[in-house]
Amino acid sequence: MSWVLGVDSGGSGLRFALGSVAPGGTGETGAAGGTGVVAPVATCSSAEPVRTGPGGIDPVHLLSRLLPAVDELAARAGVAGPVVLDAVAIGAAGMATLGDGLRAELPGALERSFGVRGIALAADAVTAYAGALGQRPGAVVAAGTGLIALGTELRRWRRADGWGQLLGDCGGGAWIGRAGLEAALRAYDGRRGGSPVLLSRMEAFFGPAPELPGLLYPRSDRPAVLASFAPEVAAAAAVDPVAAGVLAAAARHAVEAAAAVCPPSGPCEVAFTGGLFGLGEPLLGPLRAELAEQLPEATAVPAAAGPLDGALLVAGALATDSLALPRDARLLTISTDHDR
Repeated sequence: MSWVLGVDSGGSGLRFALGSVAPGGTGETGAAGGTGVVAPVATCSSAEPVRTGPGGIDPVHLLSRLLPAVDELAARAGVAGPVVLDAVAIGAAGMATLGDGLRAELPGALERSFGVRGIALAADAVTAYAGALGQRPGAVVAAGTGLIALGTELRRWRRADGWGQLLGDCGGGAWIGRAGLEAALRAYDGRRGGSPVLLSRMEAFFGPAPELPGLLYPRSDRPAVLASFAPEVAAAAAVDPVAAGVLAAAARHAVEAAAAVCPPSGPCEVAFTGGLFGLGEPLLGPLRAELAEQLPEATAVPAAAGPLDGALLVAGALATDSLALPRDARLLTISTDHDR
């Protein structure tokens, strides 16, 4: 029996999963699909996110959280003695732009601590892809507070959006929340395009309109605060055409991102994953309509699992030498004991 570890690191904290790989197993392979051979054994989580600083994601802080988590997982799994990990896969928000420190320091530290033979450091969009589609070609739109699309034909990655609330993330939770709040404030001012329905919901949710800037602008978690209003926009959509229009625009942006990353030849499977799609029919209805218009040849498929499951799948494939997802200097880097 060999052990692998999957890690999902994001703005809401850390999640860890310990998995076992059966002796002689072969991992999930490319377009052939399949379920792979990794069996999840134990999970745990921490609500404190990993720190970031001028050097990007802090590898020392991540390691300080990972070490006790492995001990906890081993205890839950009933493992006697130190755990030797064959492979670790870490999916982290910001890995593409803030992961240089992790890529430089974490492989050696994990080898020293656990005897790790292989480590995969991935953008959280990659582990979301792996959780949703496994190791087969297609496209995945991952949306929560933000929104990013990733696609591949298993030779290279194609990415769209994921540029953050100031430059993009169009159609994500923060984008929907901000558009809803803007419509509410237009109604408060008496400008065209305003929504009295959203104004009422905004004041019930945040308080009087003049106080909103003071509540929002000083916050370091502004995207999350904006996204917290997205369910209010969805709830208003049935009775308010302005709110319905916001969700229709969000669906259009999400499908535009999917269209940008679908493999250029052949039919494309598209999966939508992430908490945003829990808004339900007010968003899913326009999403189906946009798919029919923009990607009539694509097949919408349900996401098989989430990013933590995707990290575990990548770790299992790495341990069994069956990783088919393409490597990338920013999105998915692999380090093995042969490289160190």
